[in-house]
Amino acid sequence: MAEMLPTPILFVGGLGNSAVEQLVAGAHRAIAFDTLDRIAAGGAFARPVVVTDQPGLARSWGGDALEEPAGRPFHFGRQLQNVIHRHGVAFPFYIGGGAAPLLQAPFLAQLARELAVSANLAVTNNYFSSDMVAFTPGAAIDTVPLPPTDNPLARLLVEAGLQKRVLPREAATQFDVDTPTDLAILQLHPAIGPRTRAYLDSINLDSSRLRKALAVFNNRDGQIIVAGRAGSHLWAQLEQKTACRVRFLSEERGLRGDGREEVGNGGSILGFYLQEVGPRRFFNDLARLGDAAFIDSRVIFHHLHLHPSAKDRFLSDLGEDGEIEEPFVREFTREAVQAPIPVVLGGQSVVSGGLLALLEVAGAQ
Repeated sequence: MAEMLPTPILFVGGLGNSAVEQLVAGAHRAIAFDTLDRIAAGGAFARPVVVTDQPGLARSWGGDALEEPAGRPFHFGRQLQNVIHRHGVAFPFYIGGGAAPLLQAPFLAQLARELAVSANLAVTNNYFSSDMVAFTPGAAIDTVPLPPTDNPLARLLVEAGLQKRVLPREAATQFDVDTPTDLAILQLHPAIGPRTRAYLDSINLDSSRLRKALAVFNNRDGQIIVAGRAGSHLWAQLEQKTACRVRFLSEERGLRGDGREEVGNGGSILGFYLQEVGPRRFFNDLARLGDAAFIDSRVIFHHLHLHPSAKDRFLSDLGEDGEIEEPFVREFTREAVQAPIPVVLGGQSVVSGGLLALLEVAGAQ
């Protein structure tokens, strides 16, 4: 088979204009530039394409990249299909904004070499909720229902007939920066790129609760609570790589990827208990069960049929309840910050790739 170089297609942008959303957006730009640097260093990829709502972004990277404006209204599947058609991409390698900030140049180059001699293949970091997907042929995008988000892309391609390959489940492939909590985790990790490091050094993130929670990992008498869209592979690694005990509650995996979030289906055991006792007792009772808690708060918000704005969600992650508009989210956040134990709130990454990254940080201490 003739070799064809995979074409990286990075999507960067799409966040709102509030200060806290722009905080995350700035990190996405820095991560994207580090990823482009690593891609260029390996020499194993075709010219990258950057899809963005920020004109001139690709040029500001400083390397050789094409730029495609994000369509309005934005639809992920249609945008990806348009890029593949317009540039005749035979082997797309999609990378989402904020995805894989820990992937290193040698890994990317080796992956590109393996992909270049493959056919009828879909490679992803997460089959049920993908942030990165490489596939061949590029024309396979025409055989699937075009998804509005990237989450189900890998699954749709496999269901259409491509062979599935899932990358190893480790921090480098699983960690995706979606929230301010992810930024705080990233700030502690030694393997981030220089542009990301410079950006994180320039912002003022309070990571005190995260550091206190992290200290429990190496405490033989301690116990951490993990609740949300977490998989068994994470539980196994927590059991193997921490000295503490682990109380683990996995619920609502695939909430977004299979469309249940959109239609409002699903529920949460923690959500039911929170409804019964209210936020203050909820967090006080958690403190009786563990010494630190990592909670995917989006599962709870979904259970309560709340739809807080991205601004409110991000402020909640930061523990800044004063500006949160949704009353229950404001109360929930205030009680989390005042809980007797450190409580780390975030999205799915906080109980998946983020915890894998924290295991690496704890192991390096």
